Amino acid sequence: MSISAFMEKHYRHFNAREMVEAAKTYKSMVEGGGKMFMSIAGAMSTAELGISLAEMIRQDKVHAISCTAANFEEDFFNLVAHDEYELCPNYRDLSPEDEFQLREGGFNRVTDTCIPETVIRHFEHNLLEYWKEADEKGEQHFPTDYFFRLLKDGKLQEHYQIPPENSWVLAAYEKGIPVYTPGWEDSTLGNIFAARVYDGTLSTHNVIHPGTRMMQDLVKWYLEHEKKGIGFYQIGGGIAGDFAICAVPLILQDLELRDSNLWSYFCQISDSTTSFGSYSGAVPNEKITWYKLSKESPKFMINSDASIVAPLMFAYILGQ
Repeated sequence: MSISAFMEKHYRHFNAREMVEAAKTYKSMVEGGGKMFMSIAGAMSTAELGISLAEMIRQDKVHAISCTAANFEEDFFNLVAHDEYELCPNYRDLSPEDEFQLREGGFNRVTDTCIPETVIRHFEHNLLEYWKEADEKGEQHFPTDYFFRLLKDGKLQEHYQIPPENSWVLAAYEKGIPVYTPGWEDSTLGNIFAARVYDGTLSTHNVIHPGTRMMQDLVKWYLEHEKKGIGFYQIGGGIAGDFAICAVPLILQDLELRDSNLWSYFCQISDSTTSFGSYSGAVPNEKITWYKLSKESPKFMINSDASIVAPLMFAYILGQ
């Protein structure tokens, strides 16, 4: 039995039914010529979402991405240092001393997965060359441009430790889809960049485009691709989702382009408790008052673990 057939047979109620209906609607929309925008929060790259997401990108099921910068860089880390990672299946039982020993051993823990500090410093060394070059030339680029240049220049290929087809950032680069990383300064390499400006290694922050420039680029992309509708598929909450979804009210209310379309589809996978004032827990209908969704837009809220739900949905959308 295929994954899709299994889901249709067994997932008939509650969150399971919602997931299948959301996947069917997603599939129908992109097969009809619509575009899909995806936002990725949490630590999904460390959870190796790339194994399923990369194929979605290659098969034109995802057309642009907004993600936390940590997700972006952590897919790179996994690509070149996977064999040096440590797994902690008993992470719930770790004591403060256990955590201290992991830190002293050069690891940064993300739930059950420990990322080696060495890979972070390796990227710092390579990216610093590009940052200094841009500094000297007075150039300004998006944070992702510097990472993608590592791929373009072939600096990482000999270091791959996973099948390259399992890296979603590599798939995005090869497909040429835009990737936005709002709040980049919150990431590990964003912190390192700020440190290099602070200590004088770089003379200015201006080699990185500001977030407002990123929003302008997203608005331009939206206006160029909205003809047959653009859906919004959101994993988690936070800045990755909130930044990107606000492009539409910006277009309608601030640019006053009233003939533009609202998001044509919305699906969120979230384990946040419904509301209590949080963005992650807001029900989809709340977005109607903010000019993000129409009352007719298909809306889905799947209250579950994205590391389980997203690969299943992707399999269904891909016809597996």
